[in-house]
Amino acid sequence: MAGTELFGAEERKEINDVMETGILFRYGHDAQRNNHWKAKDFEAEVKKITNAKFAHAMSSGSTAIATALAASGLGAGDEIIVPPFTFIASVEAVLFIGAIPIFAEIDETLCLSASGIEKALTPKTKGVCLVHMCGGNANMDEIMAVIKKHNLILVEDAGQAFASSYKGTFTGLFGKAGSYSFDFFKIATAGEGGVLVTNDEETYKKADVYSDHGHNHVGAKRGMEDHPFLGFNYRISELHAAIGVAQTRRVPSIKKKNQFNKKFMQDLLSKNKNISFAKLGDPDGDSATHLNIFLPDTAAAQRVVDEFNAAGVAGFDYWFKNMYHFINQWDHMKNLQTVSKLPVELFDKPQDYVKMQLPKSQEVVGRLITLASSLQENFRCYRQ
Repeated sequence: MAGTELFGAEERKEINDVMETGILFRYGHDAQRNNHWKAKDFEAEVKKITNAKFAHAMSSGSTAIATALAASGLGAGDEIIVPPFTFIASVEAVLFIGAIPIFAEIDETLCLSASGIEKALTPKTKGVCLVHMCGGNANMDEIMAVIKKHNLILVEDAGQAFASSYKGTFTGLFGKAGSYSFDFFKIATAGEGGVLVTNDEETYKKADVYSDHGHNHVGAKRGMEDHPFLGFNYRISELHAAIGVAQTRRVPSIKKKNQFNKKFMQDLLSKNKNISFAKLGDPDGDSATHLNIFLPDTAAAQRVVDEFNAAGVAGFDYWFKNMYHFINQWDHMKNLQTVSKLPVELFDKPQDYVKMQLPKSQEVVGRLITLASSLQENFRCYRQ
């Protein structure tokens, strides 16, 4: 499970820095915190890896993508193209900023395709929420051509693809803003946490204010700052950020080990002519957190899954039947089952979420089985 496999003295040291001062809040209390600013340190480590001009740590990857969408100028009534294969937070974020999700096809990169985006466009389309799935990267040259052609706002959810890059640019930095997740299941974890990145200073300032009840963080007295606009509480705690600091420092070595292990497994499995692998927009930029294999068809994939389950094999996902990552199981979303009315219910929608057809996505996810990378050296038996 990537970073969590290496949790140790470095993380404890960062946590103890916070515990010794008792200042768990990320803002203020300068005299008491003994110059420990873990959220700022966390952001600095993310910038060091991604070369982002700006980074802002928040309470989760979900709040980070919601803030990225809002700070990029997307909101109520805007149509935003989304993938049917993603952790559902990406779609929830679109709904909860008041926008209208429009589903488009993915391809063998497991991400939205340029042709899928083109086919889903309407005259009211304003943005695209591109999700880089399973540690990889989308075909960004083709996608950026569509974004520029139609003057769309691109926001990237790279929650599963921190440290992944495409031709030298890291995921999350192609559009107006991007986001990463640092929950328990990512390449690096803060326990719970997320980071928004952008190269646009105005977007960063909006995100900083929006994620903390509208505080602009100018001045030394908390509660006496100006409030240029409304926001909400998406703050990260210093304790979570402290873990994120130590974990993010580990990412370059984790990525290197992931790539070694993934290549070994691909070389081994490629001897089976019935197995192929998910494509990458840029193979050199793979964070290699997942080994994504394709079987010939959905029936074959299901047979393999059944055999895995019967043999007690763990550490894999069959997304086609996963409750949170593929649209087939999202009845609550398709029927807009919520505890309170959402803005999307007040607008005309160009898609019928229940009846819409996404055959390419069904075919791709139907034959996909994903194995999570491990940092353990368990390959000796294969080398003998």
